[in-house]
Amino acid sequence: MNSIPAVIDALRRAPEIVLPLVQEVPPDILKRRPAPRRWSAHEHACHLAHVHSLFFNWLELMLRDPAPVIRPYMPGDQDPDDLLLRMDLDASLAQFVADRRRLVARLQALDPTGWVRTAEHEEYRTYSVFIMFRHLALHDFLHAYRIEELLLRPNWPADPYS
Repeated sequence: MNSIPAVIDALRRAPEIVLPLVQEVPPDILKRRPAPRRWSAHEHACHLAHVHSLFFNWLELMLRDPAPVIRPYMPGDQDPDDLLLRMDLDASLAQFVADRRRLVARLQALDPTGWVRTAEHEEYRTYSVFIMFRHLALHDFLHAYRIEELLLRPNWPADPYS
């Protein structure tokens, strides 16, 4: 995935894959974590909506600042452990869809010089607008994969919280 149209298309299609997948997860395991400090399907889905504002902010920073610095987001370190569990799933998914449409429209309007703008990012050797959104597309599908793993898990041990 190293072309702008492919990245935009992957970003556009992600909700079409994520939403039906989440809707397939049985309610009794939707918020169930597979292990301590490992996310449930609910948390993976809500995370996708939760991080969208970061990418909008980082894009605008990279387009306007001549020497932007991106501070990494570390959800396990920066957020309360139950933040995503407390989020409303339906509202989060609706927000994900709306934000993704807005993001895709913004990226489709971006001129070629915008895609090559760079920023300093302490986790990466190089970081451009193109890399950031390729990363977001891969991130979407990573979380979709994690949701599917939980959906298809054959055996759940007894719930220690029931």
